[in-house]
Amino acid sequence: MNSGIDPEANFGVIENAAREAKAGGAEVLFTPEMSLLLDRNRERARGWIESDAPAEFAFRIGQIAARCDIDIALGSMPVSTTSGKWANRSCYFSRKLERWVTYDKIHMFDVDLASGETWRESSAYEAGGEVVSMDDTPLGRLGLTICYDLRFPALFHALGQRRCDAIAIPAAFTVPTGKAHWHVMLRARAIEASAFVVAAAQVGMHEDGRETFGHSLVVDPWGEVLLDMGGERPGLAFCEIDLARIDEVRAQVPSLANAREIPN
Repeated sequence: MNSGIDPEANFGVIENAAREAKAGGAEVLFTPEMSLLLDRNRERARGWIESDAPAEFAFRIGQIAARCDIDIALGSMPVSTTSGKWANRSCYFSRKLERWVTYDKIHMFDVDLASGETWRESSAYEAGGEVVSMDDTPLGRLGLTICYDLRFPALFHALGQRRCDAIAIPAAFTVPTGKAHWHVMLRARAIEASAFVVAAAQVGMHEDGRETFGHSLVVDPWGEVLLDMGGERPGLAFCEIDLARIDEVRAQVPSLANAREIPN
């Protein structure tokens, strides 16, 4: 996606993608981090985040999942919390409307890049404190993470120990860090967890002035890149997941079974 500062417009993109994805035979639609609102101007974004709108939009996406008969893994959206800070929240909407599963981003992106970009996610966002995975998705057991979480192997070790079949890593990666680290880290996380990785990404120049790297990827448990959407433009792409590949890889390299606790 190339999400902007108008949540209604971003919602329309997701709704159209859900219809197209289902028509193309997909079982799950994955969207990037901050799909519904990508706005670095926090004062401008505050009115939407701290209103009833995030809950209303989540309900509408759940209705789309049911209507289109497709699960929707919303990469994330900003929501308010009782602490006074916001949460960067990923949501998985089952088409059956049984429940929504949510995950709040654990690791905050607080950096000063050589390019001159400065990000202080923790000044507005509260870190999540729970590892989240869910059973019975079309991809088997699915683990939820968001963007900067990618740099912290312990989280993926925990998801690997839960024997996740796939892990979602929606992102809005900067261009400098994307060029340097995106592909290699996604492949590493897939290999470490012996799981598929599905990484839907923001791409291009955005209304708020930022530029994101793109290259939405699907990586198999062996580290092979099955899909790379490139870094030029948003769009919809399809990838078939063969869950039998997981057992093949775990039999060849049983690192999850052989793992031991490392003493401090």
